[in-house]
Amino acid sequence: MSARQGWSVAVLAAGLIVAAGIAASVGLDTGDTIVLVSVTVLASGVAAAVGATVLRAIRGRPVRAQALVVALSSLLVTVSGIVASAWAMFISTHDLAALFVVVSVAAAVAVGAALQLGDDIGTGARQVVDLARTMVDDRPEDADADVQLGAATDDVTGPGELAALARELADVSAELDESRRRERTLEASRRELIAWVSHDLRSPLATIRAMAEALDDKIADDEDTVARYHRQIRDDAERLTALVDDLFELSRINSGSLRLSDEMVGLADVVADALAGAATRASVKDVELVEQVGALPDVEVSAREFTRALDNLLDNAVRHTPPGGRVVVESRTDPDGVVLQVVDECGGIPETELTRVFDVAFRGDAARGRDAGGGGLGLAIVRGLVEAHSGSVEVANRDRGCCFTIRLPS
Repeated sequence: MSARQGWSVAVLAAGLIVAAGIAASVGLDTGDTIVLVSVTVLASGVAAAVGATVLRAIRGRPVRAQALVVALSSLLVTVSGIVASAWAMFISTHDLAALFVVVSVAAAVAVGAALQLGDDIGTGARQVVDLARTMVDDRPEDADADVQLGAATDDVTGPGELAALARELADVSAELDESRRRERTLEASRRELIAWVSHDLRSPLATIRAMAEALDDKIADDEDTVARYHRQIRDDAERLTALVDDLFELSRINSGSLRLSDEMVGLADVVADALAGAATRASVKDVELVEQVGALPDVEVSAREFTRALDNLLDNAVRHTPPGGRVVVESRTDPDGVVLQVVDECGGIPETELTRVFDVAFRGDAARGRDAGGGGLGLAIVRGLVEAHSGSVEVANRDRGCCFTIRLPS
């Protein structure tokens, strides 16, 4: 027995119990009570069966017609029981006519109420349909779109189920809009990445090819020129290797195939190794590397991946800090875990571009775009590797530069 059938049986049983109680309270004879109940149940059952048959036959018709059938069926069930019991009790013709007068008025009121209810439900259904259509339409991306959608949801009339459905549709529509925005952003990022990578591959490859041809054709034959060409070819080859390595790392992150290495070490050891590696680069560029790292809690991280993230972050800070500037590495703890900060003196990033710093192939201004030291992938890799450790990374302007903050759970 289904839940709906169970409720119907329970309501019928409750009605019979109430009828028996009323009959007992007024002293009605048991035999008469049984006759009245039997006649009423029979007549009402036949009327209910007729109403159910008609309602099933018009399934798929407008809700206004279905509401009208439901109202008339309910009225017919009630009237059938009353009339059948009245005849069983042999009431007078006058009383029976009065009963029909009452029933006629009640029927008119019921029909009017059913039509009005059907209209409300039909209007609400049309509003939900219109709302659903907005999910497939290309709505403009403006700040008022979600507000207008919420207002349309609040205006839905009819039963609460329609309003709940409208709210669900509004939520799905908002999620679809956000998904479309992410898709467009990712597509633009992919196009930008292809353009940057094509440029970064073409330049060193052209240099390597030109110098190799010069060496093969003996155009460059003096010892100093040959040595300089060899150094340039090696430097460009290393640059290409680093770019290909970045692309491979980024593909692992974006494809979901990144797996942290089994070698887990303390966070303090990783920070010390990254600072030692960055010290040489900072010294060559005449950038002061200031270490303000206190005692770090016992947080284990994947050695290779987290070292790569810190290396990229420190390399970015040193590269964009002018000679004579400072890069400060700080640490602290809070109730949620450990916080690492890298503060540079790059001059700051426009507020409109702060949210794009960790996007693939983002380089900011033209000066950064011409910088031969980066492929625009380093910070995107930082975010992916830090998030793989259940952490987060963010950036904000501070004084004469930027502050990159890594948060790791304890």
